[in-house]
Amino acid sequence: MADASTARHRALADERRARVVDELRTEPGGVDVHELAERLGLHPNTVRWHLGVLSDAGLVVSAPAARSAPGRPRILYSLSPDGQSAASGGDDHKLLAMILTGVVASEEDGAARAREAGRAWGRYLVSRPSPLEPVSEDAAVAEVVRILEDEGFAPELDGLDVRMRRCPFHDLAEQHPEVVCGIHEGLLASALAELGAGIEVEGLDVFVLPDLCVARLSRGRARAAS
Repeated sequence: MADASTARHRALADERRARVVDELRTEPGGVDVHELAERLGLHPNTVRWHLGVLSDAGLVVSAPAARSAPGRPRILYSLSPDGQSAASGGDDHKLLAMILTGVVASEEDGAARAREAGRAWGRYLVSRPSPLEPVSEDAAVAEVVRILEDEGFAPELDGLDVRMRRCPFHDLAEQHPEVVCGIHEGLLASALAELGAGIEVEGLDVFVLPDLCVARLSRGRARAAS
């Protein structure tokens, strides 16, 4: 079962839910579904579903509005303390990430060090099987997709291509792709190597579209030849 931090991360990985949180941040007194739907240009049922996900992650709370007339009260949604922290803490972390990324990029071997750091984290994040349990190619690919989903990339699998629709570090990746994207490429390569299923990272296509990067996976030479 995912811990609370992972659940919050997953909930905020969807751009529409991030927009819901942004709207609720400006409404400490709460706002109802229909008002949110009108602001976001979404169907009320769609907004209800996203609010449910945010509520399950502990980011949103609801309460009935005070009634001025008989009848069923409106339900108002607002950010929980965790939701307020998630909404307000991003800028501080973004500034720190920008500073650290700039420092690494300024080093002569910064790109190589970033890729190696990614490899170290790939070994840490992957769920290893038992020593005698073989991992299938499909299971290895599914595991790296899970890692990317947990980290907020909104991945979609297309054959052996992993299409990433949301980069949590988009602005930084535009400025320093050799660092940010190098970390992610190293992470994927190391995770796959750890699983030992013969799947490798053939390449990482950065910003194929403004909202799309593609990790191209392939079968290792030995597997492809067999």
